[in-house]
Amino acid sequence: MPASPIRKLVPYANSAKQRGIKIYHLNIGQPDIHTPKVAINAIKNIDRKVLEYSDSAGIPALREKLTHYYRAQNIELSKEEIMVTTGGSEAFIFAFFCCFNPGDEIIIPEPFYANYSSFANAMGINIKPISSTFERGFALPTIEKFEKLITPQTKGIFICNPNNPTGYLYSKEELHQLRDIVLQNNLFLLSDEVYREFCYDERGHFSALNLKGLEENVVLIDSFSKRYSECGIRIGTLVSRNKELISSALKFAQARLSPPLLGQIAAIASLDVAPKYTADVYKEYLQRRDVLVEGLNKIPGVKSLIPKGAFYTMAKLPVKDSEHFCQWILSDFEYQGQTVMMAPGSGFYSSRYLGKDEVRIAYVLNVEELKKALIVIEKALEVYPGKIN
Repeated sequence: MPASPIRKLVPYANSAKQRGIKIYHLNIGQPDIHTPKVAINAIKNIDRKVLEYSDSAGIPALREKLTHYYRAQNIELSKEEIMVTTGGSEAFIFAFFCCFNPGDEIIIPEPFYANYSSFANAMGINIKPISSTFERGFALPTIEKFEKLITPQTKGIFICNPNNPTGYLYSKEELHQLRDIVLQNNLFLLSDEVYREFCYDERGHFSALNLKGLEENVVLIDSFSKRYSECGIRIGTLVSRNKELISSALKFAQARLSPPLLGQIAAIASLDVAPKYTADVYKEYLQRRDVLVEGLNKIPGVKSLIPKGAFYTMAKLPVKDSEHFCQWILSDFEYQGQTVMMAPGSGFYSSRYLGKDEVRIAYVLNVEELKKALIVIEKALEVYPGKIN
């Protein structure tokens, strides 16, 4: 199991805090946005004598309510095609178990969310990375490059749309290209769409579930964590129109008994949130994105693309080893009693020689704190001994 690039530097952060240093946490997708009051109140006002197990697939009322949510996203589903999971993480664990055997291969555009690699490694699934590059805006690699990677052991393709860590938003045209190669090779298409609400491109979001002809091939991973700033309730969803796959996933769900009851209660309430909440959160992230990206590109030697979705950017720094820089800025640097925690870029690549000069930055803090964090990064780069001039 590889160490998490998002959490591996926590001991250095804790040490800095013990020295009285304020840390701006840009390393992890933990928003400071308030959770909807309806969700908090649903937990406060629980009227139950027993906090019991729920159905292994999730509370039926939640699954039924989710069909209305997805319908509003132009995705038609029945509640039998939706399974409630313990966070989005369990959703893709179940997907891995149901779609692949040990020794199978899955193609994933890199950089990608580090936990995909962790759990694939644990299950004996071989990741075949296909590199998207900063220079091409992290766009989907050409179909020809996908075709070169496919072997008899290849059983699936996994995408994240919008993408974590790059913020790239796949177009409808790119997804149709993937559909063709999935059909031609009888593959599964796993699509992590956790950041669906955060798309800053006029094209908007197009779900893999709406690709015609892939009804048996597409597996959707989703979560309440980011959408409603509810990371701690640990509620996600595994969605597929493939009845055999859902039936197989239910066996794993039964083995872990049930998803969190309190989380499901909060999730049911969250689906009633007023549209203004979602609109306000969207505007806030858009403002944060613009402030962060503009500020990064003003720092000498730093480059950042404008993310089209999610709330992350992969920034290039004038350093040889971003992991060393991310550790150094915590252990050996402070500016006016402040420092910054970021996630080293190399941890988001399966090809270990890539991402050495990149960091993932999550714009999950308010604008004023982001501006202060930018000053700290600039001051740190001015004195960092490993800086490339």
